[in-house]
Amino acid sequence: MRRFGAMRLLAVSAAMSLAAAACTGSSTTPTGGDATGGDAAIDTNFTMATTSEVMVSWDPADSYSNEVIAMQNMYQTLTRYDSETQEVVPSLASSWESNDDGTEWTFTIRDGVTFHSGRAMTSKDVKASIERTMEIGGGAAYIWGAVKSIETPDPTTVAFTLKYSSPLDLIASADYAAYIYDTEAAGDQDLAKWFADGNEAGTGPYMLDSWDQGADVELRLKAFPDYWGGWDDARYQNVIFRVVPEATTAAQLLRSGEVTWVERMNPQLWESFQDDPNVTTTTTASWQTLLAMLNTADGPLADQKVRQAVMAGIDYEGMMQALQGAAEPLSGVVPPGLWGHPEDLYPTHDPETATSLLNEAGYGPDGESMDLELTYLNGDSDEQLVGTLMKSNLADLNVNVDVRGMQWTAQWAKGKSSNVDERQDIFLFYWWPDYADPYSWFINLFHTEDPPFFNLSYYSNPQLDQQMEEAEKLAASDRERSTEMFGDMQSTLYDEVPSVSLYTQTYQRAMLNTFGGYVDNPAYPNVVSVYDLTPGAA
Repeated sequence: MRRFGAMRLLAVSAAMSLAAAACTGSSTTPTGGDATGGDAAIDTNFTMATTSEVMVSWDPADSYSNEVIAMQNMYQTLTRYDSETQEVVPSLASSWESNDDGTEWTFTIRDGVTFHSGRAMTSKDVKASIERTMEIGGGAAYIWGAVKSIETPDPTTVAFTLKYSSPLDLIASADYAAYIYDTEAAGDQDLAKWFADGNEAGTGPYMLDSWDQGADVELRLKAFPDYWGGWDDARYQNVIFRVVPEATTAAQLLRSGEVTWVERMNPQLWESFQDDPNVTTTTTASWQTLLAMLNTADGPLADQKVRQAVMAGIDYEGMMQALQGAAEPLSGVVPPGLWGHPEDLYPTHDPETATSLLNEAGYGPDGESMDLELTYLNGDSDEQLVGTLMKSNLADLNVNVDVRGMQWTAQWAKGKSSNVDERQDIFLFYWWPDYADPYSWFINLFHTEDPPFFNLSYYSNPQLDQQMEEAEKLAASDRERSTEMFGDMQSTLYDEVPSVSLYTQTYQRAMLNTFGGYVDNPAYPNVVSVYDLTPGAA
């Protein structure tokens, strides 16, 4: 994965018997108690089965991993992206406006917002949060790169002056690095250390209840009574995150009612729930793309013709059939449903062209055999399947692929190694955008990096570097031209093949038929906005 897509570390299941007693159950609480209203008894626990460790990082400034699924329930941003309307909508900001060229933005802050620490949020807290995130410069902090200065003329107004035009309304809705948090929550303690010890300082509907790192039931959140959105209607009071790496175990827990929602299961298991009256299944196109990053700096794949041959040697139709509805073919690197997606850059299976290209490079069925190493995230059945299929496809071309499953930390360390001999030839991992903009793929995966971080193909094209930066500067003032430029850049990537676009993942979810209001928003991958759900309204 990245960061998980990459950085999602596989958790170690521990204290199974203790956790089973503490996991979810079906406890009910009168809705008139604590943060909810009403008289009828409802199930107050929403339990998510996630495939890996939840809280990789606690600091909202540099969070860039799987913790997004919990952070988005504890923290909020100025705006939020609505994937159904494809518009930015209010969150902590009630309104905003910009000048014509997108270099000056003014946000009006919502009244009555309180941090979990008990302090009222003002415009100065917004400024302090964003400036701290920018100063630390971790995770997705690059999203604020256009910001020149932030002013707070009054308690409810935040005025941004930018160095260049930028879509700040979109940026402010990002799934990482856009959180507004209480920078004073730690008191006299160091804030970074306070966060690292397992504390939070958000404004969201849920606040931290307990955290048991490495346990089966890793994290519990509880309703924040002073949430600005209110608790007049029946809503879930508790959000529980249970780490279940094995898909078969997750399916068993769902059948028994011990979990409410399952993040991921293989197509066969998902299909088995189609006729279950107690379970609802959904299928939603995502922005989560699986890419095969090819080593452009060293080894056989440093030859562009060989990379083109690898792309032509993969049976994409066979891959889609094997994934049984869990994926869709991908044109370019930007997925459908997001502006900047091209319609005519699908890689195609063409063994004859692959053979010809390999022959030109001295390889192929009638030439020298080629040895390549492919790494994927251990435990990801889809990536394992893809690696196996690629191995089979390329074997017909006299290309031997050593497919290796690795823990993310080991895979990523191998990919980033300063010793070029230790690096893999093909690195499988997922990517999705930090906000609803194609720039995330380009600045993270294909901009020149030394040493490498997420550019795990070690690709360098100075002209493309300049183009991607120019395209993003036009995103606010001339979206049509920006879209055209992102399309042109994807044509360059298609020709030079620093990566192979394998597919866009289709989210196949399964959940208890005990609530309503569920929406799978591709801008916030794997996030369930629990506050928006209605218990008992299937």
